[in-house]
Amino acid sequence: MPDTKPRVLLVTDLAYQARGRRYCDEDIRLSAGLREDFDLALCHPLDAAALMDAFDVVLIRNSGPVLNYRAEYEAFRSRALDRGTRVYNQLTGRADMAGKQYLLGLSAAGYPVIPTVDRAEDLARLPVVPEYVVKPKLGADSIGLRTVPREQLGSVTYDEDVLVQPLIRFVYEVSFYFVDDAFQYALHAPDPEQRWRLERYEPTAADLEFAHRFIAWNTVEHGIQRVDACRTPEGDLLLVELEDLNPYLSLDLVDEATRDRFTAALRASLLKLAATRP
Repeated sequence: MPDTKPRVLLVTDLAYQARGRRYCDEDIRLSAGLREDFDLALCHPLDAAALMDAFDVVLIRNSGPVLNYRAEYEAFRSRALDRGTRVYNQLTGRADMAGKQYLLGLSAAGYPVIPTVDRAEDLARLPVVPEYVVKPKLGADSIGLRTVPREQLGSVTYDEDVLVQPLIRFVYEVSFYFVDDAFQYALHAPDPEQRWRLERYEPTAADLEFAHRFIAWNTVEHGIQRVDACRTPEGDLLLVELEDLNPYLSLDLVDEATRDRFTAALRASLLKLAATRP
């Protein structure tokens, strides 16, 4: 009898246009690296709910900002939870998957994050700086983000949809990439004005301890996560965001050996998930 491979539905929007990145290339190459171990098909996120019952695992990759199809995403999520569908990343993520309000809780709990508030009466908790960032809690890919001078903070409408943070004049941004709770590689943007002009970064033990702290907080057992941080002029790292839904991986910027190790780690994680009971 022929071997039966697990069936994986890779959810991706190959036509999504991202600034400075080609999402489609990454998912095409990643899917090619997974075909040896899986019967794999690609679909648009709007088709996932209708197709997922025929597959063992639904792998969400570069599916684009879900705020562009929020109702359809919530319907997919509800159907998957009701049916016990194996979804990768698992749908219990506490970070960007649920909106950026987690930054409020982490900030209040003393985690090393950019100070964050969502009420006018809490502005005094923020450092006094010339400018502040106002971002939607359900934002993604910098959609809806704006910079506001301090003297204009009073004009911001403080409702349950926005967050306010000081504009940090950081030295650089750095991203740490994980499969499940295992670190894979890190990239950084030496020029703060060129977020996606990334180079390889060799993290220190302290850097990895910083990143692992947020991975542990999120308790995602199966999934790809990207910890984005900024380096302050004082040398500290502060969390910018924890992407736990469909993080772009910049796999074209790492060497072949790193790419192969990442793909092998993802393959092993998917095989383990496919072997579990739904």
